[in-house]
Amino acid sequence: MPYRLLKYALHKDHPEPRMFRAPERLKEEYDAVIIGGGGHGLGAAYYLAKEHGITSVAVLEKGYIGGGGTGRNTAIVRSNYLTPEGARFYQESVDLFRDLSREFNFNLFYSERGHFTLAHSPASLNTQRWRAEVNKHLGIDSEVVDRAFIKKTVPEIDLDAGGHQAPIYGALYHPPGAIARHDAVAWGYARGADQRGAEIHQQTAVTGVEVRDGEVAGVHTDKGFIKTRKVLSAVAGWTTSITRMVGLRTPLVIHPLQALVTEPLKPWLNSIVVSASLHLYMSQSSRGELVAGASLDPYELISMRSTLDFAEGMSAGMLDLFPFLGDVKILRQWAGLCDMTPDFSPIMGTTPIKGFYIDAGWGTWGFKATPVSGKTMAWTMANDHDHELIKAFNLSRFGRFQLVGEKGAASVGH
Repeated sequence: MPYRLLKYALHKDHPEPRMFRAPERLKEEYDAVIIGGGGHGLGAAYYLAKEHGITSVAVLEKGYIGGGGTGRNTAIVRSNYLTPEGARFYQESVDLFRDLSREFNFNLFYSERGHFTLAHSPASLNTQRWRAEVNKHLGIDSEVVDRAFIKKTVPEIDLDAGGHQAPIYGALYHPPGAIARHDAVAWGYARGADQRGAEIHQQTAVTGVEVRDGEVAGVHTDKGFIKTRKVLSAVAGWTTSITRMVGLRTPLVIHPLQALVTEPLKPWLNSIVVSASLHLYMSQSSRGELVAGASLDPYELISMRSTLDFAEGMSAGMLDLFPFLGDVKILRQWAGLCDMTPDFSPIMGTTPIKGFYIDAGWGTWGFKATPVSGKTMAWTMANDHDHELIKAFNLSRFGRFQLVGEKGAASVGH
């Protein structure tokens, strides 16, 4: 580091400001309370202040910001979904992601890589052709590519999958597929919300939500009671514990989802590679680590314990595609919680309880929806009815049997 830069950095007249304030105590009343200090909750606080002038907002996080699903994912961003509702929603999120670094004046390391969904059989390749045509019809940039294109773009890949699996026949290629630094997204929204007046209270657990005559009246926490008329639950895998407080039933089930990173390597993987047959998806971070994940653990369990079985299975799949990784060491592994819905689409918007809003059901695809979720939930809270982009995702769809079947585009778990 140049001496002049180091001197400037250490000078007491130029202290680095905190990313956001740490309020000493809760106020007695807020216009809105957001439960969950991840990307979705912080995003909602940011857009409430920025676009709707609602600044008396408390974000309550029982741990630390970004310590839940936001910090426990593989940070893939894409929009190649199958339903009109999903495609419009996630494309809006991609468009917002592209401009966030400039908007925050903070580097999110957003990097478009191109996203390959590999086909290991003729039947799978036909499915990818179907997805590509649906994507094009919905205005999403996707196409089917052959083995030669895959090999040219990812020279290190073994198209025959080591002979242990079916060979690769082709892939669905989604050029806008990207990765970002997930914790930076949380910090950016936190700083933006804080600068506009919202308060972020970490280490503050919600113990109850007060409902009187079918309307929200306040929130009980381990630091006291808060009066408020609007509450947003944005706690991902912990959603069932919050909905239980207000007597709201949902079809959510919770599954663990595991991931890992390797030791840093020189950059070589410039694309995101997904294989449903091998149950893996992987990319290389800006720091050189290989980031990889699998499909959901098969059991319903609220647990963030990682397992040896996952590490062994994940390693075998990675070696089938990239045999030269045999000597690479796993740096760490972890697990997160996925709140799954029957139709693999989120639950968003208003609820039968006036003033209680829900942002849940994100399963394995919550990070990529961070900007659009914050934006649409803020609009919904400010106007007390569902934003146009999320009307189809309202909880009431299960009672009306109008599901938004997105399993075909989300079933790999990324």
